[in-house]
Amino acid sequence: MPVPVIMPKFSMTQEEGRVMAWLAAEGDVVEKGDPIMEVETDKVTMEVEAPESGVLRGVAVQEGDVAPVTAVIAHIVLPGETWSPKSVKATPVARRVAAVAGIDVGDVPAAGKVRRQDVEAYLDKVRATPAARRLARAQGVDLTAVNGSGPRGRVQAKDVVSPVVVSPVVEEKVAKPVSTMRRTIAERLTQSYQTIPHVTFTVAADMTAVTELRQRLNAREDAEKVSVTAVLVKVCAWALGRHPLVNASWQEDGIHEHTQVNVGVAVALEEGLIVPVVHNAAQLGLGAIAAQMQAVTARARNGRLQPADVQGGTFTISNLGMWGVEQFTAVINPPQSAILAVGRTSKQPVVVETAVGDELVIRPMMKMTLSVDHRIIDGAVAARFLQDVVTALEQPDTLLW
Repeated sequence: MPVPVIMPKFSMTQEEGRVMAWLAAEGDVVEKGDPIMEVETDKVTMEVEAPESGVLRGVAVQEGDVAPVTAVIAHIVLPGETWSPKSVKATPVARRVAAVAGIDVGDVPAAGKVRRQDVEAYLDKVRATPAARRLARAQGVDLTAVNGSGPRGRVQAKDVVSPVVVSPVVEEKVAKPVSTMRRTIAERLTQSYQTIPHVTFTVAADMTAVTELRQRLNAREDAEKVSVTAVLVKVCAWALGRHPLVNASWQEDGIHEHTQVNVGVAVALEEGLIVPVVHNAAQLGLGAIAAQMQAVTARARNGRLQPADVQGGTFTISNLGMWGVEQFTAVINPPQSAILAVGRTSKQPVVVETAVGDELVIRPMMKMTLSVDHRIIDGAVAARFLQDVVTALEQPDTLLW
């Protein structure tokens, strides 16, 4: 029997995936373990490997299309076997419904055996008479491009013979298709802002000590280059250990304080935002943090993230300082309780206390805004957390204690 190729499930929350590219075409011979397609989920783009060696047949989901997880989207025909859509497992009722509708049951995405509800869901995508479907298949007409003349826009056979294609409305701007990642970002951030009571707190830190520390570390040829963000990951991990409520989540049964400190770092991609996670950041040195960040950021920008790269975050840092942003507020990434928005470091006049009195000096200053879930974190807790972050940035030796 042909071996089904299913839409994989990369995470517990994933419900569907989008086929971004087929790396093997219909009829190609593939070996077990060969990458045959790229799938985009709400978090990552992954290569999917052939489950067996054979010939790729029955590709049912085209590039750019979405299918539910575990749906059969193609088959691998084993050596010595012949391919026929009828070899697809389907219930007798599903076959009858498909035959009456004029469609091939092998074209219906399904999780395992094709059932009646799978066929009906497939038919609901385009309303058309059985005759119209059979005629469209014979003529190679895309029913989604045909304007049906029947009730509620149902496509009739005459519409396929002389198809009336829907003319696009000419506008100054053409709507850009929404990727799975972009749609998920929109849904989650909307939910976050609507369900989490956000409160924000802003502080400024003198980055003189961090600047000098990075200069010393980055002067070494055999070491990873340490960015401001890498320092922030280390500093925040230390501060989160001192303030467990900022490293917690609101759950139905109460507030869950996480035992690990996993710091997510927002990375901007062309199609949206991804948050790779530095796991157990409190246990890592600056060099290890810098190395992890460089590796995972490279995988994110190359579309090669693994599920583990983006799972398990307990706190997030979003740094837009490299883009010249002075200050901003960020939306909390559920189920986390806080996110730190970081602006650029710029030279500013600052009044400092000296032995002879106050003195006006120029210092590299950086503003940070902490957004917190007010159900978990009160103002005093947020203030003390930020106070520790500022202290550690201005006096890095604090991290040794």
